Amino acid sequence: MIKKNRHAEALIEALPHFQQFRGQTIVIKYGGAAMENEDLVEQVLRDVVLLEAVGINPVLVHGGGKAYNRALKARGVVAEVIDGLRVSDAASMAVIEKVIREETNPNIVTGINKHGGRAQGVMGQEVLQARKLTLQKQNRTIDLGFVGEVTGVRAAILQKLIDEEIIPVISHLGQDESGQIYNINADIAAAEVAKALKASRIIYLSDVNGLMRDPQRADSTISTLTIKQINDLKQEGVIEGGMIPKVDSSVDALQHGVEKVHFLDGRMAHSMLMELFTDGGIGTEITADAPAGAARARPSLKGSETTGVERKPRRIDPRHA
Repeated sequence: MIKKNRHAEALIEALPHFQQFRGQTIVIKYGGAAMENEDLVEQVLRDVVLLEAVGINPVLVHGGGKAYNRALKARGVVAEVIDGLRVSDAASMAVIEKVIREETNPNIVTGINKHGGRAQGVMGQEVLQARKLTLQKQNRTIDLGFVGEVTGVRAAILQKLIDEEIIPVISHLGQDESGQIYNINADIAAAEVAKALKASRIIYLSDVNGLMRDPQRADSTISTLTIKQINDLKQEGVIEGGMIPKVDSSVDALQHGVEKVHFLDGRMAHSMLMELFTDGGIGTEITADAPAGAARARPSLKGSETTGVERKPRRIDPRHA
């Protein structure tokens, strides 16, 4: 009986969050260990189905770096990553496109459908318009090969699926007007999709527990951040390497209408549900500004030592309650 009461209490706590997010679109960037471990895959995809069941419109944009690395290694191709961007020559692109089309994307769709959801795979080149990206670093232009940047999103294709209560599962390849396919960083692709769909939230699932002030300290997760604080952390060198595309795309999305961005540890069971449907949340929540009462509770951390932000219960916007 006590266990059942706890379940009921959890549902009551989640109720205002269900009401808040009902009818909203949430873009989920799916990658890292959450795509590798079979148990985690089951949990994440089941959670996605639950989001749809309570009236949320989930949209998945997936990576697949480890699967690519295995396939490239089997062919003797060494993967090179610069500032979170995978250098992609013609041989790499052929492998990446094959893995996406035959393995990564259909496996995610099958997993969602197995748990009672309705998902449809969308090859990124069908919806992501792109052009070649060149990286400027230390006054040098670095040629990344067939790495691209998004110039537009065919949002109508995705919105049609959403309106039909189908979960789009989108790969991170783009295509230019000539038909050339480019490798788009999945974090950036997710932000562009969110902007085009006017999504309320973006969730990034990765292999770290949010943004951390000190990656060597498991208790240094920064609970809440604003754009200004992100800029400060970049100048301090706290945000670097592969985290840069995530953070930069988050800032861009926030400046174009996305309300909040969440960085979560995809290795943690049900991290999305705990972040969205509990009062305190568990990862890093990023907003454009710091509205009164928006900071979140995290009893296990001392806010002044890790973030400089007082942690209070997350505020529920009365317009959505």
